Amino acid sequence: MFHQRIKALLLFVLLSVSFMAKALDGENNNDKTAAVYALIKRVLPQHANKFVIGFIEKKNGNDCFEIESVGGKIMLRGNNGISIASALNYYLKNFAHCSITWNGNNLHLPNPLPVVKEKVQKESPYKYRYYLNYCTFNYTMSWWNWERWQKEVDWMALNGINMPLAITGQEAVWNKVYRSMGLSQDELKNFFSGPAYFSWFWMGNLDAWGGPLPQSWMKSHEELQKKILQSERELGMTPVLPAFTGHVPSALRNKFLTAKFKTTNWNGKFGDVYLLDPSDPLFITIGKKFIEEQTATFGTDHIYSADTFNENVPPTNDSTFLGDVSKKVYQSMAAADPKAVWVMQGWLFHFSAKFWQPTQIKALLNAVPNDKMILLDLWSEKNPVWTKTEAYYGKPWIWCMLHNFGGNNSLYGRMQNVAADPSAALHNSNKGKLIGLGLTPEAIEQNPVMYDLMLENVWHDEPIALNTWLNGYALRRYGKRNTDVEKAWQILKETAYNDSITNGGAESIVCGRPTFSASTRGVATRLSYRAAQLLPAWNYFMTATEELKSSEGFRYDVVDLTRQVLANYANALQQQCARLYKKGDLDSFQKQSDAFLALISDMDNLLATQKDFLLGKWLADARSWGTTAEEKNLYEKNARNLITLWGDKNSTLREYSCRQWSGLLNGFYKKRWEQFFAYVVQQMKSHQPVEEKYFDNQIKEWEWSWVNSHEAYPDETNGSSITVAKAMYRKYKDVVAAIYK
Repeated sequence: MFHQRIKALLLFVLLSVSFMAKALDGENNNDKTAAVYALIKRVLPQHANKFVIGFIEKKNGNDCFEIESVGGKIMLRGNNGISIASALNYYLKNFAHCSITWNGNNLHLPNPLPVVKEKVQKESPYKYRYYLNYCTFNYTMSWWNWERWQKEVDWMALNGINMPLAITGQEAVWNKVYRSMGLSQDELKNFFSGPAYFSWFWMGNLDAWGGPLPQSWMKSHEELQKKILQSERELGMTPVLPAFTGHVPSALRNKFLTAKFKTTNWNGKFGDVYLLDPSDPLFITIGKKFIEEQTATFGTDHIYSADTFNENVPPTNDSTFLGDVSKKVYQSMAAADPKAVWVMQGWLFHFSAKFWQPTQIKALLNAVPNDKMILLDLWSEKNPVWTKTEAYYGKPWIWCMLHNFGGNNSLYGRMQNVAADPSAALHNSNKGKLIGLGLTPEAIEQNPVMYDLMLENVWHDEPIALNTWLNGYALRRYGKRNTDVEKAWQILKETAYNDSITNGGAESIVCGRPTFSASTRGVATRLSYRAAQLLPAWNYFMTATEELKSSEGFRYDVVDLTRQVLANYANALQQQCARLYKKGDLDSFQKQSDAFLALISDMDNLLATQKDFLLGKWLADARSWGTTAEEKNLYEKNARNLITLWGDKNSTLREYSCRQWSGLLNGFYKKRWEQFFAYVVQQMKSHQPVEEKYFDNQIKEWEWSWVNSHEAYPDETNGSSITVAKAMYRKYKDVVAAIYK
């Protein structure tokens, strides 16, 4: 009798699993189920039939998931699609020792799949897990198509993100709103920016720069946004859509003659931007129109992003004025959507800290009900504002890691803070209404270790044991345990990833406009560690190349670490050139400057082996959106300009978004240095001083010409990452070590 009961129970379990698997294969029309299984099939096309899913209720009001082995399958349960996707990722990382990142995957699953011997149960202590920064949409995402966006939505779900910023395509909505208010398409040409500058257009910093924006872009990205939102919502995410903050076309003044407008000027280089006074009745009218049109086009989840005074100081510190601004911004949302909740970046309180004193901050925040506003503490890992504002004076807020500025690809992070500080805040009696975690980088697709580490906090309420975690990270990223890379990561943890000095990591002088100074406008080269300290980690990585060369993640990491060592060496080499010029030693100067130029070419060849470091791909992706030759050229100019001069040839933002990329190194940076060194040699031979201001005036014309040019760069990789990295190691290991002695 006992054995018959066991057999009956096993038969029931197997039938249940079989039924669920059939449901996942399409016999069940449940959209949520179909969306989750579609994700599993995209991530693991060869193994999807080995997983089954089920939906459960929240635990203690929190998102949760369970994992167990049932009938030879891996059962993934969660309260929504994100939780189930997180269960899948947890299984892949902790049982199959696999990894999914922007910069290399390891999805070599064991056969058979590892059994879950005891049921795993996890719940998140954070209601919201926020993702993205306005700037990310340009410094990284400017040219993304749906295929790339689909991968990112999957990555969000796998990592537990449930509150993504979703601002793609809003220019199409604004176009409809202002056309309905009587503005012609011709009048709006002076309003919309080019596609690489939307972030700053959306935040009210500039008009028209990089434009005019073609109608084809508006139409294509309206459709792209619909796909993004559908995918995010099917998986259970709550997308954050934009709202009105007062930024209007200058032509609107001619239609509403009695309305009150004022101007602001961001950075002093992009012209005046017109803002509608929040006290004017037209403010709520436009805000309401926008939300209504956006809802008709994209739907709504009742959460909206709006940032007043972004990197602009208000005209007065009067608390009544500031409170009125905040009140009107919220009312313009609520007029169309009574359920509206306003998400605001807390960046302004850090960026303009002298202005935003407690009285001013309270005035801005207290004008909106506590349950109708959420603050993003944008840079919690380094400059937390919540500790200076009594946790935002009662407003719900989210602890965020900013990490990257402008897309600079430097080894950088604050591992100790990211591993410990979220938990510390969660258990702090003064945390106020802490309701979430967030990632708010200006750019992504770099330093994957930092994002993997940060997202480990999503399902934990205690500090992360960093040393143990790093060993696990190396195992799943590279596919096998290797003591050499484990030692290397411990060194990196104490050097590049223990940065308490820089904002986003040091850059290389290679990327700076040529100079004899150690740093330039836009390129800060100061390291938070001694450059020689990276060399042992480099040695360990090179020792591991034969064993780990088949790993995508290892190939990326060995290139990135080698790039960093060479970039640091370039700083020292450039300063040697400066000293030789000062001594008047022409022969030695020419020898060292030639070595510097050769180093740039070597870095270019190294980075050409990895798709993540290709200028050609960035430019090709930009051109792919054009429907005419004119549009393709416009988008390419946007793409070139953003990562070099940023603005015009006199831009003070040049190199803010500098990249150590193959193609950009040889095609832009090296050519500038060649011209500089030729000028220096000429001056030394004629016994005349080098006038850097004179050179700047000459080179900026060449830079602007490059921005407007169209020479092609490879958009496919060239060479073996391991072979080239080993060649660079053999060539430079001794000379690099010698220069630091």
